[in-house]
Amino acid sequence: MSTWSRALDAAGITDPALRDDYTEQRVLVAGFKRSAYVAARLLLPRPLVPHVIAATAFMHRSDNVLDEGPLDERTAAYAAWEKQVREGLDTGGSDEPVIRALLHTMTAHPRLRGHVEDYLTTAAADLDFTGFATEADYQAYVDAYSLPAFMLVAGLLAPRDGDGPGGSEGYREACRTYIDASQRLDFVNDLAEDLRDGRLTLPEEALAHHGVTRADLESAKDTDGTRALIREALDKARRTLDVSRGLVDRTPPAGRPLVRALIRLDDLTLAAARAEGAGLLRASASPSAPSALRVLAREYLRARRLR
Repeated sequence: MSTWSRALDAAGITDPALRDDYTEQRVLVAGFKRSAYVAARLLLPRPLVPHVIAATAFMHRSDNVLDEGPLDERTAAYAAWEKQVREGLDTGGSDEPVIRALLHTMTAHPRLRGHVEDYLTTAAADLDFTGFATEADYQAYVDAYSLPAFMLVAGLLAPRDGDGPGGSEGYREACRTYIDASQRLDFVNDLAEDLRDGRLTLPEEALAHHGVTRADLESAKDTDGTRALIREALDKARRTLDVSRGLVDRTPPAGRPLVRALIRLDDLTLAAARAEGAGLLRASASPSAPSALRVLAREYLRARRLR
């Protein structure tokens, strides 16, 4: 029996058709972001793995609807997708495997429904997003889109009210701090790709402060201004990521190895981005494979001791 079959068994997913739905989502998630998939498989308790994969697959599917194609097509596609998901929530059924898996996960984790509804309400904020004028605009984006998307998965690891420091409310606040850091890091690290897609993900006020124009970034100019702009953004991500380590203690023990790994992998990505500097205007930076594997191996040993 494969480890995936054992995970489905441990999660109580016995219906053959439903197992096929979850397996389809596993293949999609593994192909989309292999590192996150491997981390979840290695570090989470077996009964939780299929449910995290179902929530992750739903998030990726929704992101694709929001991101692919001209704005008018994306707007129509998202409206149809939201209607389909809400119909599934109302009826308990769907023709879409990703929605069927999500609905079943809600039976095991009822609080997920609230996170899905929050996400559906705010996700359209990403449809016409092209950039930010100010830091306040960036923070509003984190509240409107990044945090609800992150809570689709993080909500499955959350404490119950009254458990741990701050309970579920303290946990959500800590998640907000972490996703602020991680989103900012992604925006800086993926600056070149986002610019090619017509999105400027650093606030315009930050560019003006350093005497940098959008054209400077699009032409990958290595100047004092562009280097200072990137360094400042990474410094902000660094400070927030340091504070976000409090999320580990607010997470129930079973989820802590994964949370520690996510933060540590962001540490490594941030260090790689800092070393690249203005080179981020040409391509993203990544940590070395051996460094990432060491993080996963260390947390895997911790997870095994917990079990």
